[in-house]
Amino acid sequence: MTPEPSADAPAHAIETVFRIESPRIIAGVARIVRDVGIAEELAQDALVAALEQWPREGVPGNPGAWLMATAKHRAIDLVRRRERYARKLVEMGRDLETSAPHGHIDEPADPDDIDDDLLRLVFTACHPVLSAEARIALTLRLLGGLTTVEIARAYLVPEATVAQRIVRAKRTLAAKAVAFEVPYGPEREARLGSVLEVIYLIFNEGYAATAGDDLLRPALCEDALRLARVLAELMPKEPEVHGLAALLEIQASRSVARTGPSGEPVLLKDQQRSRWNRLLIRRGFAALARAEAVSTGGGPGPYVLQAAIAACHAHAYSYEETDWTRIATLYGLLAARTPSPVVELNRAVAVSMAEGPEAGLAIVDALVDEPALRGYYLLPSVRGDLLVRLGRVEEARGEFERAASLTRNERERGLLLGRAEECG
Repeated sequence: MTPEPSADAPAHAIETVFRIESPRIIAGVARIVRDVGIAEELAQDALVAALEQWPREGVPGNPGAWLMATAKHRAIDLVRRRERYARKLVEMGRDLETSAPHGHIDEPADPDDIDDDLLRLVFTACHPVLSAEARIALTLRLLGGLTTVEIARAYLVPEATVAQRIVRAKRTLAAKAVAFEVPYGPEREARLGSVLEVIYLIFNEGYAATAGDDLLRPALCEDALRLARVLAELMPKEPEVHGLAALLEIQASRSVARTGPSGEPVLLKDQQRSRWNRLLIRRGFAALARAEAVSTGGGPGPYVLQAAIAACHAHAYSYEETDWTRIATLYGLLAARTPSPVVELNRAVAVSMAEGPEAGLAIVDALVDEPALRGYYLLPSVRGDLLVRLGRVEEARGEFERAASLTRNERERGLLLGRAEECG
């Protein structure tokens, strides 16, 4: 007998669609109202409308387009009610005025327009009137669709702190009347570092979700990769832009091979490299070559270095044939360029493969008391792996169990508990 669907199933499905589509909706509406806070509220209004209508009338053929059109119609209504926006309403043209009714929208907006709006949203959220922390938190919330809990987890800060940063950031942008646009010249250069970091973090959340039942969130990876490609076209002489694009292309090439039939994680050493996407790898190699071609001295930047590390993995036919010595060297350069406990932890893995587990463990042990890594599950996970290779399985079991207790991703927790059992 087939079980009846849960009463909450339609609402859950609607919220899932909204989570995927919300960055595009917020970006599209922000172009109309010129206020990211109001745009987010109108996107939420569209969600409420969907929760009210879809269970009763059925899900439309293109739910994303329905949500976008609903939010835009409400944005236009808001503009009409405000005299100071009257001139802007005329400039928007007849295309928005004559949009199809909510229930009859079958086609999404032009993908090129979506990309432009997303890029405007990133640059607006990364305006220098905001602190670096506020820029990242706001963009991850608006563009990445991350919750305050997920952002707090990524930065190891209290949830309340993240929530306050986001609220203040939206108020500041509105108070300063920050233009919703991609800037030019020196102003663009000033915001580029924050923009690259945000795109990188969004991709990472999609590539290895901090929480939930799934290891991957492909929609986030796709949005980050699309933004990186658009940015590379927009700024062809910036090596770090091409470096980020190269890094994301190569990392994305492994996505299919990173999970098994039931969605369980597959470690890098166990992945079937024949499943890696060769087209994305070639695109990554080409972007890395462009980064190197436009470099002007001073050594490679952090994204070019990370892309070079990813390229080493992509060039290798197997885990054992990987050029670990070169990877360890590249991580050393990266640690010198941008010192970070996480970079040092990654360097420890490469050093352990190039020089042996004892050398890697020495680096990891020096990080045990690092405050920034106190709740970072990969620290005990890496330490457990090195202890297994040294034959110290009882110690390794405790490390894997500790790592499992720290992660909030169910797939990662299952993998770590399985490794702990193997040690038993």
